[in-house]
Amino acid sequence: MRLLVTGGAGFIGSHFIGHILDKYPKYHVINLDKLTYAGNLENLKAVEKNPRYRFVKGDICDSEVVEALAKNVDVILNFAAETHVDRSLMNPGEFIQTDVFGTHVLLEASKRHQHQRYIQISTDEVYGSIDKGAFKESDPLSPSSPYAASKAGGDHMVFSYWITYKLPVVISRCSNNFGPNQYPEKLIPLFITNALEDKPLPLYGDGLNVRDWIFVKDHCEAVDLILHKGKPGEIYNIAGENERTNKEITKLILENLKKPSSLIQNVTDRLGHDRRYAINSEKISRLGFKPRYNFEDGLLETVKWYCENKDWWKPIKSGEFRTYYEKQYLERRTKN
Repeated sequence: MRLLVTGGAGFIGSHFIGHILDKYPKYHVINLDKLTYAGNLENLKAVEKNPRYRFVKGDICDSEVVEALAKNVDVILNFAAETHVDRSLMNPGEFIQTDVFGTHVLLEASKRHQHQRYIQISTDEVYGSIDKGAFKESDPLSPSSPYAASKAGGDHMVFSYWITYKLPVVISRCSNNFGPNQYPEKLIPLFITNALEDKPLPLYGDGLNVRDWIFVKDHCEAVDLILHKGKPGEIYNIAGENERTNKEITKLILENLKKPSSLIQNVTDRLGHDRRYAINSEKISRLGFKPRYNFEDGLLETVKWYCENKDWWKPIKSGEFRTYYEKQYLERRTKN
């Protein structure tokens, strides 16, 4: 099978590419990534010499680039997205461009080449906040942030191609991911790296906002299952079954690193900050999915990785990210 993975230099996409190439010796992967600030070729160092892997720098909004790649694959998996809520508050337009228009470009290419499957990697944030219970796939969307709204717009676009054109699409909506290689603007890697540098951990509001967390390797297993067993025209929630408040996570990180609670700094809450996310994942469970990692074990592995890979995240936090990592990649390509 030949896969086009968009956004494959990002956190989740790079883990998925590694998972696929390891598990399926006959699969080929093309990775299309624009290499924005969160795209990192170091995440793919282990596979860059694999003859079944190819990296292409490009934008999913560029129809010519997408067309050239789409004609040579069987499936598109769209991981490409602007994803950070805080950034969406400052510049919603970039999110709409990538998450909605970029999705449209990919769908058009998939339709033209009659792909076996188009898979949209979405988020539980499209449902909005819920006080009790958990959202099912059939529940209406009620996004609160420009990020969540842009992802909801992309989801609606995807589903319309199933209704109108019978394009075999599948949408996955996952809870919060965490694990190695995550860009240190998200809560867990930010707090781990700040604590390692004895810097304040900026906790929004009262810290009692609740999220369900899933270890990134479990998410990859779920997308793999959807790729092979998911039913066209369906949506699958992917839950980690690890609900925690932000305050609980902050304390666990400090305990793991043996750092003092005095590093916690309560800051003004984020605009439109949803109180609780929760999704019902019974549908994908019926396909055979069950998370293997509990939160504590996944967090321990994540903390260990950031402790042992300071050369990965320190350049990012020092503002040297692009020049440093582009240089490392180009040097390796030149030598080989």
